Amino acid sequence: MSFFATLDRENPMSAQLKVVGVGGGGCNAVESMINRGLSGVEYIVVNTDAQVLIKNTATHKIQVGTSVTRGLGAGADPNVGKKAVEEDREKLTKILEGSDMVFITAGMGGGTGTGGAPIVASIAKSLGALVVGIVTKPFRWEGKKRMMNAEQGIQELRQYVDSLIVIPNERLLNILDPSISANQAFDKPNEVLYEATRGIADIITIGGIINVDFADVRSVMSQSGEALMGCGIASGENRAIEAAQKAISSPLLEGVSIKGAKNILLNVTGSSSLTMREIDEGNKVIYDAAGEEANVIFGWVNKEEMNEYVSYTVIATGFDSNRKQKEVAPQAAKPQPTPSFSFGGYSPKEPEQNDFRFTKQEDLDIPTIFRVKGSKSVALPEEDQVPQSGFTIDKIANYQPEDKRKQVEDDRDDDESSSFLRMMMD
Repeated sequence: MSFFATLDRENPMSAQLKVVGVGGGGCNAVESMINRGLSGVEYIVVNTDAQVLIKNTATHKIQVGTSVTRGLGAGADPNVGKKAVEEDREKLTKILEGSDMVFITAGMGGGTGTGGAPIVASIAKSLGALVVGIVTKPFRWEGKKRMMNAEQGIQELRQYVDSLIVIPNERLLNILDPSISANQAFDKPNEVLYEATRGIADIITIGGIINVDFADVRSVMSQSGEALMGCGIASGENRAIEAAQKAISSPLLEGVSIKGAKNILLNVTGSSSLTMREIDEGNKVIYDAAGEEANVIFGWVNKEEMNEYVSYTVIATGFDSNRKQKEVAPQAAKPQPTPSFSFGGYSPKEPEQNDFRFTKQEDLDIPTIFRVKGSKSVALPEEDQVPQSGFTIDKIANYQPEDKRKQVEDDRDDDESSSFLRMMMD
């Protein structure tokens, strides 16, 4: 009798990660993500508009609500979008079955994305998946009604997601170079979706010398309280330190700190040229920023393709949910215990009570805010179309889309990029 289980090398168990774009904006975000070449992820687009779907290169294209919109858009009416998606709930349930984690992206304020994203999220949640929403809010000049629709849709979406990232389009005007093209500007928030998904996908799909997996991701992200997530990559003399700093900071988010996090999942990826001293220096950046009570789950992936680059992915949770929303006067610095490094992570030998407080942002329009229950995307606003005549994918199967516009050259150096996401867990 054998007391050993065998490993199925042909079908190794791995978490299923899916990205769902809902509505015109969500479909644009998924297309941008596909163009960036992220593998290990299943792409799904959902829309009422057949023409938008047929131009998309996602693996799964789901046209919803043909009896409601007759193959056109939802006319910027969230109720129409909701009915359309509800009509094909069974179809969506089937495509989402087996998902371990689902990213849902949409441009809020229009019809299909605003009304349909919460339905898709509820389906994914009912199937037991970890659900993350990444949505955008309209520009101010798009009008009060569209903004109100967006706010209502976001509130409804919060009920069904573990984490929610809200990116105000208006923020783009403040952080981008005035000379940047419109295409580049609208594509900028898609980096948030890409970096978030890439970071999780790497953890899930790439085995490490010191391995972390989806169980660790779920454990950390399911914690109650605030949470932070970020990715950073760098090269050069201080590459590990710089990558770690990028993972916990971003020009998109001012005044954000991971101080006080009690649970941190830290995954480091580099080639065999990465030294133990570099890992120690980079990890200390995260530990020192979080505070002495942080319990770190550490993963290390050896990936020769990284060459001289080092990548840091950070997910931090377990903040004090009772932190006051006011700034506390600075106190005299206390001696910090020297962290003891081990392959299991950092943990101080004798942690003291963390009494740090900071001002909580009153403006909930800060981009990339996550709210966690029980815890790249700007989608161009979905075109306000009014149903006039019937169209289906079958009817326009021979439709020849215009040549795809050239992929806009990203104004950032991908290798030196970082994307930082702030999660607020209810």
